[in-house]
Amino acid sequence: MHALRIARSLGLASWCIGAGALRNAVWDHLHGYPAPSRLADIDLAYFDPENLTQQQDDALLATLQSMAPDLPWEVTNQAAVHLWFGSHFGYAVEPLRSLAEAVATWPEYATAVGIYLDDADRLRIIAPHGLQDLLQMRIRHNPVRASAETYRQRTLQKRYQERWPDVVMDPEPSAPPTQ
Repeated sequence: MHALRIARSLGLASWCIGAGALRNAVWDHLHGYPAPSRLADIDLAYFDPENLTQQQDDALLATLQSMAPDLPWEVTNQAAVHLWFGSHFGYAVEPLRSLAEAVATWPEYATAVGIYLDDADRLRIIAPHGLQDLLQMRIRHNPVRASAETYRQRTLQKRYQERWPDVVMDPEPSAPPTQ
C-alpha cells in the first residue's frame, strides 16, 4: 500500500504496479510466508503516448527514489516499449494502445496483472487474462510478445518452484496466437 500511495502521488493518468512485485506478494501470502520475499524491483508501468522520452521515465524514477529510497523502483512508459523492444529482444513490435493492452503482453499469465489505487483509496485490478493463473500459482507462457526462449530463460532465472514450492509450471512455452 505504501508503494501504491507513492505511485499514485505522481498524478499519472494511467498507471499500475504489477508483474513480479504483485506476483511475489500474492504467492508469499498463499504460501503463508511471514515476511515478504525480497523484490528485485517494483515495476511502475504507465501509459503516456504524449511523451515517449527516456527522460520522462528517468524523472519519474528519480522522484520515486527521493520519496521512497528504500524501494527498488523501475519505471516504464508502456507507450514507448516499441521504440526499444527490437534492440533488446531481437524483433520489432507494434506500438501499444493502452496500459491494459501492455499488461496483456507481459511474459507469463500469472505476472500479466497490475494494480493501482484510485482517488478513493480503492484497489483496482488490471488483469486482461484474468487472475486464475496468479491465484492458482501457475506459470504459463504468454506468447503475445515473449518468445519461447525468453520464457525458458525467465523460468530458470526466477526459480519459481524453488521460491514457492506449490507453484505449478507448464514445461513448454505456448505457441504464439494465430492471426
